[in-house]
Amino acid sequence: MDFIKQFFKLEERGTNLKTEFLAGLTTFLAMAYILFVNPNTLSVAPELEWGPIFTATAIAAIVGTLIMGLYANYPVALAPGMGMNAFFTYTVVLTLGYSAWQGFAGIVISGILFLLLSISGLRKRIINAIPKNLKLAIGAGIGFFIAFIGLQNAGLIVDNPATLVGLGDLSDPGVLLAVFGLLATVLLYVLKVRGAILYGIIITSIVGIIFGLVGLPTGVVSAPPAPYFFEFTKGFTDGTWDFQFFIVIFALLFIDFFDTAGTLVTVGHAAGLLDETGELKDNGKALLADSTATIVGAVAGTSSTTSYIESLAGVEVGGRTGLASVFTAFFFLVFMFFSPLLSVVTGQVTAAALIMVGVLMATQLKDIEWDDSVVAVSAFLVILVMPLTYSIAEGIAVGFLFYPLTMLVSRRHKEVSLEMWVLAVVFVVYFVIKAATAL
Repeated sequence: MDFIKQFFKLEERGTNLKTEFLAGLTTFLAMAYILFVNPNTLSVAPELEWGPIFTATAIAAIVGTLIMGLYANYPVALAPGMGMNAFFTYTVVLTLGYSAWQGFAGIVISGILFLLLSISGLRKRIINAIPKNLKLAIGAGIGFFIAFIGLQNAGLIVDNPATLVGLGDLSDPGVLLAVFGLLATVLLYVLKVRGAILYGIIITSIVGIIFGLVGLPTGVVSAPPAPYFFEFTKGFTDGTWDFQFFIVIFALLFIDFFDTAGTLVTVGHAAGLLDETGELKDNGKALLADSTATIVGAVAGTSSTTSYIESLAGVEVGGRTGLASVFTAFFFLVFMFFSPLLSVVTGQVTAAALIMVGVLMATQLKDIEWDDSVVAVSAFLVILVMPLTYSIAEGIAVGFLFYPLTMLVSRRHKEVSLEMWVLAVVFVVYFVIKAATAL
């Protein structure tokens, strides 16, 4: 017991074993929905199946969260990220036409680049190079994109030949189940019930089973299905490694890096882990944990792994050290053996989870400087383009083009970093090549 206290610095950070256990459990309950939602999202890709992705999701969460707890000593949990799984499925595979295996290969490369950045002095320069307002806009835009996918999965938004999209059939039992799930989840959330998203999924599944809209599970406990270990290697031989795919790799790296950095600062501030200058203590270790988890997850067969803002739930009940993360990882390990029970969760059941995650991510809108015309235009275009083009990468690209251009016209070009100009040129080349190949 003394070793645990000393290793995790429990007394130094004003916590104890019981508090860390409760914090780890609370964090798990707040983010356990990813065990259902991630397999449902990725299995839309033609090559992928629910079971192996479920196991890969759990493996990525366990490994990443353990490294974060044991190495960085942070009360932060990790799992395949919402937004990144949507980007992988709906942009990389379904829209751009790359195979899932090539997508995993791209994630491995982005994870290795992330790892190199984490152990080098470049991480601070890169974080400071991208304007804060664009980072916030990208986060909010991903939230709208995820919510849009949730509304589609629910059947509330459907294809309309005249207007592109329209309202779904509200007399359809499946749509009504999704609406019920959304109402239940929202009510739990506004009542501040911890784990509201998870409980919403459970309640909706039970109601769906009662009314015959969701099938009964074939079992409760079983050995985890074998994941897609090392299947990403197929992507190096079977894929098309064109300029567009390198843009995809950049987008994967960018989203993972800045999503992680933002989450760590937010959770670290709440947990009292910032130093006197406002910098996150041992941030290199935390970023290294995240990048390693991304590589491990892709090797197992899932999309990029990232730090979860839901870790704040554990911090709110007193979690201050990596011991809370160790407990969270333990709960993920236990739930690995419940895949038969969890596999009945359908897209309409998890639709509410996607919409609520979108709501949480959209809260970043309040911190954008909307009274600055340059910021307003660039941020608005990022947020608008992502869901309308069904592409996070193209939303980022448009924002990174308009920001330096409008800054130049408004004679504020000295405020734009060299890295932003380089990225603007890269995205110009991207759109030129995209237009040329479409002719």
